[in-house]
Amino acid sequence: MGWIGSIIPLDNLGHYLHWHFILISVSNLIVIGLMIVTFVAALLLPFPGRSRRKENQ
Repeated sequence: MGWIGSIIPLDNLGHYLHWHFILISVSNLIVIGLMIVTFVAALLLPFPGRSRRKENQ
């Protein structure tokens, strides 16, 4: 697993975005965006067993 560290250089500073008083790293912003997309998808996509329950009733 030591080769994973050689793919991405980890010795430099991260990239940050500034909006007035908000300071957030790009990596954290990507993670937050993916969490929001996952949450919205969980709300909008149909539940997997829902069609089978309707057929049995």
